[in-house]
Amino acid sequence: MSIRQYWDLTKPKVVALIVFTALVGMFLAIPGLPTAQQALTGALGFLGIWLAASAAAAINQLLDAQIDAQMARTSWRPLVVGKVKPWQVLVFASVLIVLSMAILVAFVNVITAVLTFASLIGYAVIYTVYLKRATSQNIVIGGLAGATPPMLGWAAITGMQGPMDWVYASLLVLIIFIWTPPHFWALAIFRREDYAKAKIPMLPVTHGVVYTRKSILVYSIALAIVAILPVVVGMSGLFYLGGAVVLNAVFVWYAWRMLNPPDELFSMKMFGYSIVYLMALFAFLMVDHWMLPWL
Repeated sequence: MSIRQYWDLTKPKVVALIVFTALVGMFLAIPGLPTAQQALTGALGFLGIWLAASAAAAINQLLDAQIDAQMARTSWRPLVVGKVKPWQVLVFASVLIVLSMAILVAFVNVITAVLTFASLIGYAVIYTVYLKRATSQNIVIGGLAGATPPMLGWAAITGMQGPMDWVYASLLVLIIFIWTPPHFWALAIFRREDYAKAKIPMLPVTHGVVYTRKSILVYSIALAIVAILPVVVGMSGLFYLGGAVVLNAVFVWYAWRMLNPPDELFSMKMFGYSIVYLMALFAFLMVDHWMLPWL
């Protein structure tokens, strides 16, 4: 049982994207540069959120072990191949949760701990145990838990005390919430046979590929509109607007091409771009926030 196996249990690539959006939420919650105290609180908040996200990923792998074994994409996971025992995963995840909550309650604030714990339960339990197997809208409803990190980051800095904190943080959550279905459905189209074999009612399995492609386009257009809202409410400026317009134009182009794709691999290209899109969009939010006073 090596450190590498424990590391793989936390889905490090997925969690990296999650904690990056949390970090952006922290920076956007502060006008200008953080004070030393805010930087310390932010660093501890970041650690707490990261530990909770890692725990959620480990619990997801524990509860999904039978499904993971049937799918090519996940058949290598440490629990599936027997490198880790279920009880070890449970102990590992429990330790991460206790550490996460202790850090957030003691050094950050209670609201961040509560929101983080709710997100963890939402993803690791409600989505994994129930939604994923129950409905083709699993990723739409379950996506809410995965969309909360910017709000967690925001809460770590402000404690959600300001009049606009909930509004601004919710906008960031909304962007990820609308982004999640087209991102995940692009992957699900490519992996539809795997999902069918594992009896997971993903949209391409239940409603077919053509319907799923149309749904991706609808959500991509909705995303392009939602992504402009930070500018509309005065939270972000022209630098972000320029970046968002370009990023969304490419996203919608991918979704449009998906209706009649050049090859089977095209949906994976869209999946890949969707990850770049989210990282770049949040990077634009952050840089724009720092540039705003000078523009």
